[in-house]
Amino acid sequence: MARGPDAGTLVERALSLSAMRASIAMVVLDATATRWASATFSGARHVLDLRLSDTAAARQWLAGLAEADLPMRGHLMADCTVAHLHSAGGTIDVRIEALTVESV
Repeated sequence: MARGPDAGTLVERALSLSAMRASIAMVVLDATATRWASATFSGARHVLDLRLSDTAAARQWLAGLAEADLPMRGHLMADCTVAHLHSAGGTIDVRIEALTVESV
């Protein structure tokens, strides 16, 4: 029986949908997810490299990611930060680091 998409896929989808709703073209260049667990929670750490057009809307979207509501079935976004940003030639290359927690 299929369990559905993994947390890494759900994070990519949530970010893509959020960018699309903000009228931002976003390309995922690379994405990794590493499972983790504490005494009370389990989830995954995510690193995503994205490319966006360098627009005011894209910069505003990136600035609001830490507070954004990014719904994902079966998971909660516990943290989402812009770890690195480089702008050149009309594009923004950005590294996003995120932490998801499995919801019960």
